Amino acid sequence: MIREKTLEDLFHDTLKDIYYAERKILKTLPKMARAASSPELKAAFEKHKDETEGQVERLQQVFELIGKRAQGKTCDAIEGIVAEGEEIIENFKGSPAIDAGLISSAQAVEHYEITRYGTLKRWAEVLELTDVAALLQQTLAEETQTDKSLTALADKSANAIAKAA
Repeated sequence: MIREKTLEDLFHDTLKDIYYAERKILKTLPKMARAASSPELKAAFEKHKDETEGQVERLQQVFELIGKRAQGKTCDAIEGIVAEGEEIIENFKGSPAIDAGLISSAQAVEHYEITRYGTLKRWAEVLELTDVAALLQQTLAEETQTDKSLTALADKSANAIAKAA
């Protein structure tokens, strides 16, 4: 007899999804930094890479707290978002619109992460995993701040440079 899936199962499955996504993002951020024309955007991607390393470590702590091995499962959503970002790099590299495109791609990643971490945090609260919820909240706050910083970079210069060209 097959047992019914529970919220704990869904939590664990989604945790594997975001773990895969974060590790994929770690590999992608250096490419984005190299493709950026603005020194500020390059620095933002490098800073986010360091932050993402900490987020991966935090996810490993979450796996440990729930008694599971840290492992990812292919995240089709992040694969698609990354592929779109690579397309932007290929099609707009060297153009005045590259930074605006990179920011839009990075924000697609951030919005996906914000959604996942918000859901995981709420499920952790429902499952009474207080320590897990606190770790997920820390990452959620970082992702939200990164999104705001990217918007500020877009507003400060990237969008105007892309438009003026």
